[in-house]
Amino acid sequence: MFSFGSSSKRGGGSSGKSEDTNAKLSNSSKKSSFLSTSSTGAAAVQSSGNAATGNTTQNNIQSTFRKKPIPVGQKGIELQAHINSTLGNNGSLRDAVKLPKGEDELEWIAVNVVDFFNALVFLYDVVNTEHCTEKTCPTMCAGPKFEYRWMDGEEITKPMECSAPVYCGYLFRWVEKQIDDEKIFPKKQGDLFPQDFKKRVKKIAQRLFRVYAHLYHSHFKIICALQAEKHLNTIFKHFVYFAVEFSLISSEEMMPLRELVDGVLQAP
Repeated sequence: MFSFGSSSKRGGGSSGKSEDTNAKLSNSSKKSSFLSTSSTGAAAVQSSGNAATGNTTQNNIQSTFRKKPIPVGQKGIELQAHINSTLGNNGSLRDAVKLPKGEDELEWIAVNVVDFFNALVFLYDVVNTEHCTEKTCPTMCAGPKFEYRWMDGEEITKPMECSAPVYCGYLFRWVEKQIDDEKIFPKKQGDLFPQDFKKRVKKIAQRLFRVYAHLYHSHFKIICALQAEKHLNTIFKHFVYFAVEFSLISSEEMMPLRELVDGVLQAP
């Protein structure tokens, strides 16, 4: 387990960060600390709007979202084996994210993104049923300063305030729909990726990061109590290395976990 520092302070006021979430900064300058398992985590910030309850149930999240198969056919299986082999032979996470020599970058990104999605769905399921509920998390937030609202541009065309479990349900369905679409994530080796694939993947990575931010800010205590913090730390560290290696997430989007991310990147 690597160290967790408190998040840095930012000025008050509000700032819209992206067109789909209406992420906000609150006036509070309260720091959130992930260092101690006795931390209660930051409370969700509630706004005056009516929160959506959505079409998400509070059942076990994996009863809805099944593990997604690796894309690009046999090549995907080989690339997944390369990842497992690197990590299984005591290889570093930094090495594990690097594009293998001679391999296609888009295939490598596709395989890893599906792997990250599967891991995060499994991890979120640890807290979803009992600890991340409409009551405990009425707003999708990352500490007292960041709030996210959902919009997919298709079914929901305006940023919608909703609880964390509803937001995550929308998010996971949105990612799953793209992974299942062979025109976006090819299932056969040699099939072409869409021209906007990298743009799509950046949006997916950006939104998956928000789930990590919510887990650390709001549920780190229970994750530690369940002895799952090592797993969370490892997959988050892997995710950050990969996102930075392929420029998938902006520095601004990482602000809710800025000091944690800096600690990951500066570690030997």
